[in-house]
Amino acid sequence: MQAVIIEADAPLHLGTVARPQIGESEVLIRVAASGLNRADLLQRAGMYPPPAGASDIMGLECAGEIAEIGAGVTGWQIGDRVCALLAGGGYGEYASVDAGSLLPIPEGMDYISAACLPEAMMTVWANVYDRCSFQPGEAFLIHGGTSGIGVMAIQMARVYGASAIYATAGSDKKCDKIMELGGTRAVNYRREDFETAITAVGGADVILDMVGADYVQKNISVAKINGRIVNIAYMNGPKMELNLLPLMLKRLVLTGTTLRARSASEKARIRKGVEAGFWSAVQTGQIKPVLDTAFPAAKAEAAHAMMTKGGHIGKIVLEWS
Repeated sequence: MQAVIIEADAPLHLGTVARPQIGESEVLIRVAASGLNRADLLQRAGMYPPPAGASDIMGLECAGEIAEIGAGVTGWQIGDRVCALLAGGGYGEYASVDAGSLLPIPEGMDYISAACLPEAMMTVWANVYDRCSFQPGEAFLIHGGTSGIGVMAIQMARVYGASAIYATAGSDKKCDKIMELGGTRAVNYRREDFETAITAVGGADVILDMVGADYVQKNISVAKINGRIVNIAYMNGPKMELNLLPLMLKRLVLTGTTLRARSASEKARIRKGVEAGFWSAVQTGQIKPVLDTAFPAAKAEAAHAMMTKGGHIGKIVLEWS
């Protein structure tokens, strides 16, 4: 099969590799579209290796149809249209995945749109709803509001009944998109300080952060009493000096998680949470994929360049013909 190959000091390109084998609890997906994530850039740079046993091909999510089913898999058929969370292997014509990480593609949705969903929705559910126990009527703050995760987090919070949805982004165009998706207040961090802006509206109960660095102290500042703050990345750096006294005085929770290396059973539990709580909203169009650009798989280098530059809104996807 064809897959996107990483070679030192060379652009990404397609090469021929062996088709993955499946285990008893796995299915083989004939991939039609692969979602990009910043974790792919880290893996390419040698900073985020795949977990033991996972494919060393990049790609944490894909959409396509089931081509083969393991002997222990029930509830799925060859030909079913699915999207999936992967530990690796999404940048290829075929990908193997535990059946517990599959979601059915809603009727009428194309593969490119479906590839925008699994990693983002499962990340949001695992962190905001599971880890931080976000409740209807609470206020939510997401940094990186127009990232692939951000656009899903805003829509999921809206559907769930958040009292307010605040988000940060780096341009007025991105802030406009935040409001279009259901945001209450969008903060252009290049023109105003989010700490001042969010304090002025009363703070947030749950904060989802992928920036790190000085944002961590500011998150503590804007969190309400009994607030929960979760980091899923540290794009501006993981090291900072903190005043933790407000953490104690406001009874805050400061935590962090990753998704990729979790066990198949943990991922299945997260997938069930997404399916039970939010998949009907995807099916009815209350939650919609947000696609910036789809590139042919052979143009993976251009897709990575776009993600590195960072001006996109929503997801970047590779399409396999």
